[in-house]
Amino acid sequence: MPLTSCEFKMSHFANSHTDKDLIRLRQFLKETLHKSGAQIPGNPSASKQLLNLACGRADETKVLADVFGHDAESIHLTGIDIRNREIGEAKERWSRVSDKASADFLVQDASQLAQIKELDHQFDVAFMRHQNFWNGDTTWTKIYDEALHRLDDDGLLVITSYFDREHRLALDAIQGLGAELICTERNHDSRIITDAPNKSVDRHIAIFRKP
Repeated sequence: MPLTSCEFKMSHFANSHTDKDLIRLRQFLKETLHKSGAQIPGNPSASKQLLNLACGRADETKVLADVFGHDAESIHLTGIDIRNREIGEAKERWSRVSDKASADFLVQDASQLAQIKELDHQFDVAFMRHQNFWNGDTTWTKIYDEALHRLDDDGLLVITSYFDREHRLALDAIQGLGAELICTERNHDSRIITDAPNKSVDRHIAIFRKP
């Protein structure tokens, strides 16, 4: 599918590649959800709660609101990251997402979700973009476990990965926690990162159902 910004316009980012990367991500998420047959949890017209873990600057905020909340009456996104500077950028950029979408960003440890008082409710979708399982597998397994416990009974966990091997490791870890793998797809339109062999932006996506 050719890239187009006609139906989906992003604000401009400092990195010249980011706008097109996000258009690709949106297409990839929508296509994978459709192919998998996975249903976005809850009543389609109800309010949606989305948790974005290790979100950094949360560049993908508008993409997530569009894909997971396009039919919803409203959608609220909560972003979590331990890096104060990146969360500061996210707060500044996404002070307003859209007419029906809002977002909060917290400087918190995603491996300790149960201890975060602001997260006293369940979520429809937990999302992790470019999870780094190869860099601290114990920590990431804890994050996956915490994310699964914060989902509604019919909630979805969605991840994307840069590398083939780290994606396989993440699949094994999440399924080892009891989650059901609904679908995993390779994005053949992902942008190759020239200074990192075998790495590309949103190279893989996987969708899991809560155990």
